Order: sequence, then structure tokens, then C-alpha cells
Amino acid sequence: MTTDADTADVRPAWRAHGTSRRSTHVLRLRACAALVTVTVLAVLLVPPLVQLDQQAVDLAAKLEPPSWAHPFGTDDVGRDLLLRCVYGLRVSLLVGVVAALTATVIGTAVGAAAGALGGWADRLVMRLVDTLSSVPHLLLGIFIVAMFRPGVWPVVISVALTHWLSTARIVRAEVLSLRSRPFIDAAVSGGASRWRVTVRHLLPGVLPQAGLAAVLMVPHAMWHESALSFLGLGLPTHTASLGTLIQGARGSLLAGQWWPTLFPGLFLIVPTLAVAGLAGAWRERINPRRRSELML
Repeated sequence: MTTDADTADVRPAWRAHGTSRRSTHVLRLRACAALVTVTVLAVLLVPPLVQLDQQAVDLAAKLEPPSWAHPFGTDDVGRDLLLRCVYGLRVSLLVGVVAALTATVIGTAVGAAAGALGGWADRLVMRLVDTLSSVPHLLLGIFIVAMFRPGVWPVVISVALTHWLSTARIVRAEVLSLRSRPFIDAAVSGGASRWRVTVRHLLPGVLPQAGLAAVLMVPHAMWHESALSFLGLGLPTHTASLGTLIQGARGSLLAGQWWPTLFPGLFLIVPTLAVAGLAGAWRERINPRRRSELML
């Protein structure tokens, strides 16, 4: 005689493990989405709503530790660090997004042209990409920024011109893969020109990978801007960006005041990790093999 326990559906251990992995993945994705949402809302809403001057100097309140009046403390001239961090994140995020989009457009155009043309043009473009990739991004960025006065746009140009190489490689590989598909052969047999095949069939096929590259490039561009600003070669010191805030807090850290360095660093690390987590979820969505592995 069988009981309810005997007839209960016993799930295999491997499927239970897969369910646990899916749950962890969903929780991580929700946490990253929540962090990105909070970041965007803070950048968009805090400056218009908070009627305070983030450049207001109060020497009587300089280097105060975190308190109810100043949750993140104050810097070496008494400015509120919470407000400065929000404004700094706003500038760094703007630089990262604009530079990432510009680099993605350049990389997509170059990679698609190389893959579609093939032959000597492909070899010439890829040798150029390999040559530029052999130079460290930061070193090449310093060289580009040094030709301009400090400001936002020189940093955007520097990051864009040093970060399109990986996108070009990705797009070229996708174009070469698509060129071997039957629908491309059918379009060529039907009399479609190379330009028409590239614009109507190849470019739409690489847009998901190009979009993923752009999202992944945003945190990289933010770190690049922060590194240039920390070295004194990016944004002017009076401009609130995460790099300039960390650069200006070096003396305070040596004197034992940890908050002017910690909070701008957290504002740099946490949003970039959240964006990277969302980009990882996007990669798993457009990569069926990776997604099937996650479902096991």
C-alpha cells in the first residue's frame, strides 16, 4: 500500500541545483536593476530637488565626519560630500555613456566594414586594430588628453578613441559568422548589392552584440575618466567628478580622515558593478548556450 509520501514528486538533485542557480540569478539581476534605478533617479532628481549649492564652502565645518547633518561628512573646505558625490556621479556617468556610445558607433562601423569587405581591406583594418590594441588604453588616453585643455569633451574623445577596438573585433566576428548563413547567400543570389546586404541583413544581426558592448563599456569608461582625473589630466579640479573627488581626498586620507575617499570610491564601484551585472544578464539572454547552461 502506497502513501502520499511514496507518490510525491521527488525532483532530481541536478534539477534542484538548477532551480537554486536560477533563483540566485534572478535575485542578482533584481539587485543590479534596483541599484541602476536608484543611481539614475539620484542623478536625475537630486540636483533639481535639493536646493543646495554643492560648491558652497564652509571652512567652519571642514572635514566633519558623517552625521545627520552631513551623512557622508564634509570635505577639506566644508562642502557636503553626499551632494558632491551625486554631482560627481552625474558627470562621470555622462562621460561614460557618451564615450561608450561614440566608441560603439566607431567600432560597429569599422568592424562591419572589415567583415563585409573581406580580403585585403579586412586584413589592413585588423592589423590597425592589433597595433592600437598593443598600446595601453590609459597611456594612449593620456597622449590624446594632453593635446587639449582639461574638460569634459577631451575626456570623452580620449575614451571613445581608445575603446572602440574590442567592439570592432566583436562586430567583425559576428559579420563573418552571418556571411556564411543561407539567407545571405539567397540575398546575393537575388541580386542584392554588397551595400544592401550589409545594411539590410548584416548590421541588424550585430546590433545585439554591439548594444551589449556599449553597456559593458560604460563602467569601463567611467573608470577611465576617473583615472585620468585622478592623475590631474582629465576634468578640472573644480569640477565634481568621482575622479577629482578621490584625487582631492588624498591628503585627508593620509591625515586619518577616511570618508572623503571612501564614499566617492563606493559611488564609483557600486554603480559600475550593477551595470556589469545587468550586462551579464543581457549576455546570457542573447547567448542560448550560456542560457541553457544556467537552466540546468
